[in-house]
Amino acid sequence: MSNPTSTSFTIETEQEEEGRWIAEILEIPGALVYGASQQQAVAQVKALALRVIADKLEHGEIDLGLASFI
Repeated sequence: MSNPTSTSFTIETEQEEEGRWIAEILEIPGALVYGASQQQAVAQVKALALRVIADKLEHGEIDLGLASFI
């Protein structure tokens, strides 16, 4: 994999009819969470992204350059 100097991620949010919020990071398949508020959903999806990136780093699937979005 290449060594990018910076990477940005797109967080998309949407409110469901019953009021809960969905937040998703489009560039990370499966990074989707629900929250009681938009802010909670965004915070939770950022935390999930960090866990996914950490796991990929531990397994050598990506290099440190990719994790510079924080």
